[in-house]
Amino acid sequence: MSGDNRKRPVVSSNSGNLVYWSSSFTRQPARILIVEALPPWWSETCMVLCDALENFLSLACSLDGPCRIPLLSLYAISRQQECLLPFVQVRGNLARLRSCVEELRSIPGEGCVRGAARGGEQLRQAVLDSLQQFKQYIRHTSTGSQASSNVSVEVTVVTSQPGRGVVRLLEKGLKDADLVSLKRLLVVQIYSAADWGQDHPSPEDTHTETEDSLMLGTEVDLQRVENSVFAMETVLKAWLQEQGGDKEHLHLLLPSPLDNPIPVCVKCDMQERLISPALIPLSPNLGVKTESARDFLPVTKGPANHSQLPRSLKVIKTLRADGVCESVLYGLPLVIRPTTCWQLDWDEMESNHNLFHALCHTLRSRELFLLLQVEPAHRSAAGGSGVCSHYVLQPSPSLSLLLKPVVSRELLLPCSLPVSPQEPAADALHTVQGCLSQLDEECVFNPLSLSSNLYQHLRSRGALPQPRYPYRLQQSQPAEGAKARGQQRQPQNPGRHLGMSNKVRATVAPLPSASSHTSSSSSSLGPPPAKASRRALTLLSSSSSGNHEAPGPGPLSTGRRQ
Repeated sequence: MSGDNRKRPVVSSNSGNLVYWSSSFTRQPARILIVEALPPWWSETCMVLCDALENFLSLACSLDGPCRIPLLSLYAISRQQECLLPFVQVRGNLARLRSCVEELRSIPGEGCVRGAARGGEQLRQAVLDSLQQFKQYIRHTSTGSQASSNVSVEVTVVTSQPGRGVVRLLEKGLKDADLVSLKRLLVVQIYSAADWGQDHPSPEDTHTETEDSLMLGTEVDLQRVENSVFAMETVLKAWLQEQGGDKEHLHLLLPSPLDNPIPVCVKCDMQERLISPALIPLSPNLGVKTESARDFLPVTKGPANHSQLPRSLKVIKTLRADGVCESVLYGLPLVIRPTTCWQLDWDEMESNHNLFHALCHTLRSRELFLLLQVEPAHRSAAGGSGVCSHYVLQPSPSLSLLLKPVVSRELLLPCSLPVSPQEPAADALHTVQGCLSQLDEECVFNPLSLSSNLYQHLRSRGALPQPRYPYRLQQSQPAEGAKARGQQRQPQNPGRHLGMSNKVRATVAPLPSASSHTSSSSSSLGPPPAKASRRALTLLSSSSSGNHEAPGPGPLSTGRRQ
């Protein structure tokens, strides 16, 4: 996370606030949301859209780590075009954003219906006004060396009118406008079940849309979503994903084919599947702490010898093993095994062991997982139900289970990756198969065959910059310095000279044997004439006596292999 937290501040001359552009999300665009709150559709979509927007902003405002939404602005089109929210930072602005959502919620759903031409003009004007506001904001907040051309904006239009008609209207209305800073224009059509299938284009309409899009010079997308809170949350959560697109994220290097010495490179992009609970400050119990058994157990309050109740996980569902996607599991796994607690009597321990064995056998034979839920330890002060965490329990061939946290709806990011119905190209298939045929194959993966070079790295970080015996260097430096300066005079009192040396030099000197220490002290040093000399000798003997004691080996683990 350290790389994600490096931010480059841009100072606002108007408000004095800081807009943070993360180094890992440097090209995240600003966001403009334009909502068509027109009768009669607004009465059906108002609550759904406002609830989804409030849920999304509650999450986006609370996230640590990279800045995913640097700026947000909100327009509403009802009886008149209105800017409900000028550009503001999302992070840390939850109160202001919630008040804006309440203002949007208060727009009446009943009233006179304006003509399509008038409504289309308002929509076009809202897009142009929002782009102009963005240019002015960037102009005032950019410093001298920062080019505003590096910053882009995406406009999302939410409507209940037929989506293709809105797209054609915007393409024609914006054809001659200045859209340099506009990265993308998305039209989101909210439909009900009765309206689905009534907006299929004709071939003539499709041809016209293609020509207008090419003339517009920007990307205009249409997305139809169901009139539900979850569907609208999915649209908004796409804003939290990395939107750079300037370069590929990683290169997969395959072995060189037999007929070509150059390795095969597959260029890829990465996409987040979920928001880690670790990015939520004062993280509630969402199952993120599985790094050790101590982290997983509930926190004990009171005296240290107070008996700690075990964590209770309630089984709420069985899951088909082939129906669980690994991308929704996160965190470090914990191995679950039957208890060996000495406080249980022998009969209870044996009965518990048999139950655990039966559970493992049943799950494995039926290819099932278990979905578990941890009830919140306490209710929230606002009267809410608290936060629940969920886990998946997987069987293994040994007498053990594997526990992993599973993401909940709130932290799930959109990911639409349909299965391709077509076969891969023949030449590409031949190349990839030739590359993979050169690799060794293991039937059972053994992590002992992998080495990360971690030990060498840790030793290099802990290496001392000084020589192993610096006292020899220090003892030889005065003689060499005197010889270089032509000074042949030696100190008259060696004992006093040693006594004036610093404490570090005395404590690191190697300890001679007891007899040589006594003889050398009496012959060369003589009775120490100064307090400083006595102090140096005391330090020397005390540190040396400590160096003679070597710690013994720690206790060996007697745990059984799982």
